Amino acid sequence: MTLVKAKDLLRIAMLATRSGGVTLQDIRQEQSCSHRTAQRWTDALEEVFPQVETLDDEDRQRRWLIPARHVAPLLTPSGEELAALGTAIAELERLDLPNQAALLRELRAKVRSLAPTTGRARSEVDEEILLQALGHAARPGPRTQTDSDTDTALVEAFKGPFLVRMRYRDREGKASIRTVAPYGMLLGVRRYLVAKDRRKGAQAPLQHFRVESISDVEVLGETFEQDPGFELQKHAEMGFGSYIDEGEVVDVVWRFDADAAPRAENFIFHPAQTLERERDGSLLVRFKACGVLEMCWFLYQWGEHVEVLQPAELREMVHPSRKSFVSLP
Repeated sequence: MTLVKAKDLLRIAMLATRSGGVTLQDIRQEQSCSHRTAQRWTDALEEVFPQVETLDDEDRQRRWLIPARHVAPLLTPSGEELAALGTAIAELERLDLPNQAALLRELRAKVRSLAPTTGRARSEVDEEILLQALGHAARPGPRTQTDSDTDTALVEAFKGPFLVRMRYRDREGKASIRTVAPYGMLLGVRRYLVAKDRRKGAQAPLQHFRVESISDVEVLGETFEQDPGFELQKHAEMGFGSYIDEGEVVDVVWRFDADAAPRAENFIFHPAQTLERERDGSLLVRFKACGVLEMCWFLYQWGEHVEVLQPAELREMVHPSRKSFVSLP
């Protein structure tokens, strides 16, 4: 068996340690293979792991199960995998999610302690080298302050999901007590809680509450049902940044000149963007989103190299303030 096939078999064995084991369909999806090839993988699984058990569920679908203790000795985490965990921890800290970073840090400690001693030292050395090379230890930049008690309470509320009673300070500094149904959180330079204000009824639109302006959070025992079909990712894609208002979504068209086009092609301005090169070498970028003020802040750094074709409101904001810069983003 080649090294690649051995790794693939180990992945299948890992799937077999789940409570429901692994099925032929699971293997087909994991390996992108045919039904017959998946059967060959189960033959190999039974040959290499004599501890494997088989059972047929109510749908007469066969499942292969392996006690985790028989696979664990083979699962020494690589330096790359440990470095990926370290990178994720640093990114969570950068996004002002210290509680989630702490949980992932605990998970990393458990992975290290459960890993076989063989190769452990080498993996830890590789991890340290990669983390230093990736430079995630220090990433300065503007961010809002966080409160660990608020973060902990909101995470608990998302699990229910449970209603939340909180004190919220608006942009004028006026504080009020709100009871909201939390749907999720948008991350960025500023974090927003996506929720519905219960005072406005079940059909109220989603609102965005600045997390740094939330305090005295109390998770209530009352659960609620989110709107059917709601997906936080799709909701987030309506905005260019963290600001979202469904009524302000507009068609956006930018033209980057020939000098800036190669650089602009390397950016993902929006998940649903389309790019089009013109004959003179310039680049057209199109997408739909709201948040023209955030777009204006972003486009300022492109100076005279970008022209806003749509919407007119953004064009009037950007063009009078365009400057010449020595370098591009």
